[in-house]
Formats: sequence, structure tokens, C-alpha cells
Amino acid sequence: MLKELVKKKDASLPCEENTLSNYFAKDHPDEAKWADCVHCGMCLEACPTYLETGQEQHSPRGRVHLIKSVAEGKLNVNEAFADPVFQCLDCRACTTACPADVDVGGLIEEARGQVRQAMPLRGWKGAAGSFFLKRLFPHPNRMQTVSGLLKLYQQSGLQKVMRRSGAMKVMPDHLAGMEAIMPEMKASVQKTYKNVDVIPAKGAVKARVAMLTGCIMDVMFGDINESTIHVLTYNGNEVTLPKQQTCCGALHVHAGDRDTGRKLAKQNIEAFEDAGKVIVNAAGCGCALKEYPELFKDDPEWRDRAEKFAAKVEDVSKYLYDTGYVKPESPIHKSITYHDACHLAHGQGVRHEPRQMLQDIPGVEYKEMKNADTCCGSAGIYNLTNPEMAGAVLDRKMADVPEDVDMISMGNPGCMLQMAMGVQKYGRRSEIVHTIQLLDWAYQKDEQAAGKKG
Repeated sequence: MLKELVKKKDASLPCEENTLSNYFAKDHPDEAKWADCVHCGMCLEACPTYLETGQEQHSPRGRVHLIKSVAEGKLNVNEAFADPVFQCLDCRACTTACPADVDVGGLIEEARGQVRQAMPLRGWKGAAGSFFLKRLFPHPNRMQTVSGLLKLYQQSGLQKVMRRSGAMKVMPDHLAGMEAIMPEMKASVQKTYKNVDVIPAKGAVKARVAMLTGCIMDVMFGDINESTIHVLTYNGNEVTLPKQQTCCGALHVHAGDRDTGRKLAKQNIEAFEDAGKVIVNAAGCGCALKEYPELFKDDPEWRDRAEKFAAKVEDVSKYLYDTGYVKPESPIHKSITYHDACHLAHGQGVRHEPRQMLQDIPGVEYKEMKNADTCCGSAGIYNLTNPEMAGAVLDRKMADVPEDVDMISMGNPGCMLQMAMGVQKYGRRSEIVHTIQLLDWAYQKDEQAAGKKG
């Protein structure tokens, strides 16, 4: 099958002159990223799409071969190339499995940029992509408007009417499933702390940190952002929320829109330039921020600034673990398992810290999940663009989740929505929670207990 995709160079392909044959000169895949791949196959069992299809072009080494073939002029940037590139979940599990640490995820994102240069989205797909990625996500005020509309939808009774009327049955299954597990809209921290420059620490000040509030996170999971602020201040950190910050750009880069990704990256780099540590509670966002230097590989000035910025970015669980956090005294009597978000475990190498955080909460019965670091199928908006594959990957994931746990903890909003769909689909009773929420709930109980004693 793979050989059928490899064709002679098409002289009509609209590519610029460059040393990598059928690629555009701008943002072409980095040869150094595939140079160490010897097609050993160690990545195969780690790849969700290969496990589902068994097809070589949907494996990491197959995709690397295709990307290299375009550079050698054997394959064009066309639909046959685009399908395997966009079917990838970009979960980075293959790089973890690879003895040579081949950066398949980086290659995939660069290849997607090439596809969108050669084959821009047209029609309704192009319009929808432009609306969400360019006109909505990068604009906090517009995201706040969407949040208000969703809140009205939930609180006005319209949501109940829509569900009871059967109107959801006319929607595609994956969209109806997303609506069914939509979290209750909470207040955005950017709105709550709009006129606050610094949120003070509780007790002695250890450090001042800046926090990325995110776009989806602050709109749909404002309570998690609030929990993050409370946990940070409880542990002696002053917290700032830079007003000029914007969407991290992860979804744009995943979609092949690297120009918009760079634009957002520049805005965030400038917004956090004077900050100390930049704390992130969404795995996908944190990974994207750490990879900003890749977007500026051909721009020495911005690459230097991006590298300095990336060095300051830390997931909240790692930051708390490394700087020392107060061990809660109040118990949470729940059985809990943990799901490794791909961009936290594989993208940032953060595995032990959140697990330790959970086990430090009194009363928690921790149960390790089998294959905890395999993808759930969320992958940004993959569950919307590739619902069938995302559903198959989710089914495989749910088979590994212990059936008797009260809670499934994780550190990424996309994973939370996807896993909530899995819980609903299989009739499980488990509650989906962010790891930082559990620590916050324990701290709140500690504060209540201290208040009663006082």
C-alpha cells in the first residue's frame, strides 16, 4: 500500500525552488528529524492509528517514509500524502518508544503546514476553520461572548428542551455526544480578575508566577483555572494573569496554519516577557508553548526570544512538585485512577509528579491504569475532524480504565471532554476531574477545618 503512494515528481506541483524537491521552501520538514529513523518498528505498537488500521502508511515509520519521499521527489504533496499526515493523532507516543528519539510529531506538524500551503481548505471546511481558528479562539472577548451564550443555553432551560425534544438525534453522533457531556459554564478568571494586577499569596511569599489562562480552558473550565490560582497562592505564590496573553496556537499548528501559530506565539512571548515562571494547567497548551522555538527556526531573533520563553514554561503539577507544596491534611475518600495526557507524558515528560500529588491526599485509594499513557482520541479537535478514528481510539482506552474507580484524573481539558464521552458511552459512574482540582478540594477542607478551630 505504501509503495502505491510513491510516485514520480509532478512538474506541475506549485512548489517554490528549494533543496527538498517537492516541498515549499517555507517551513519545510527538517531533514534532521528523519535522519535517525532506521524503520526498526519499535514505534508500531505505540501508535494508535496503526493499531486500529494495521496499515503501514498510518504508522510512525510509514509517515516518516512518506515525508522523506516528498523531499526526495518521489511523492507529491497531494491527497494521498495528506491523508496519513492528518490521520495522525500527533500524540508523540512514537517518540517515547523510539530508541533514536525521532521527532515524528514535529515532522507531522511541518508536513501539515506543507499540505495547507499546497492545498488550502475550501468551501465550508475552509470557512469553519477560518472562523474558529482565526476569528474566535485568538480573541478573548469573543470567547467570553460564546461562554455567555452557552451559559444562557444551560441556565435558561433551552438545553433541557433540546434534549427532551429529540433534536439532538438529528446531529452527528460525535457532536451530540459532545453536547451531552458539556461542562457547566463557570466564571472566567480573566473576567473575575480583570482589574487585579497581582493575586496575593497566602502567607509568606515564595515566588511570583504568571499563569496562562488559555482559551478553551478559561471558557469551559473556569473552575479549574480558579482551582489552579487557589493552589498556587495557597503554596506561597503570587499570581499574575497577563492581560495581553492569547490562545497558545496549538490547534492552529496542528491544523497546518503555522503563520497564525507564529502570530499568536509572538503575542504570548511579548505578554510573558517580563514574567518569571509561566504556569500552565493544560497539557496541550504547555507542550505548544515549549515548542515555540520550532516555529521560528528560520528567524534567529524570534527563535532566541522563543527559547527564553519556552525555558520558563512549566506544567502546574511539575512546578508544585519541584518547589514543594503543602501536603493536605483533610481526606478525600475516593478511589482514583490517572490518565496521562499525551502532551504531558510524551510531550513534556511529566508523569510522576501528578501521580505523587494524588497519592499525597489523605483518603485517596490510588489505582494505576493499564496503558495510562495511550491516547484517548481527543488530540486537540481530532475527535471533531476524525470522529470515527477518535471513537475507536477511545474504545481501546476505556477498556483499560478500571471499572470500579470513583474518579479519573488528568491534566488536559480536551482529554477531560473525550474521557467524559467514554464514561457516558459505557455507562460508567466515574467522575472526570483535573488533578489540580483534587488538591484544591483538599486544601479547601483544610481551610474550613482551620476556620472552625479558630
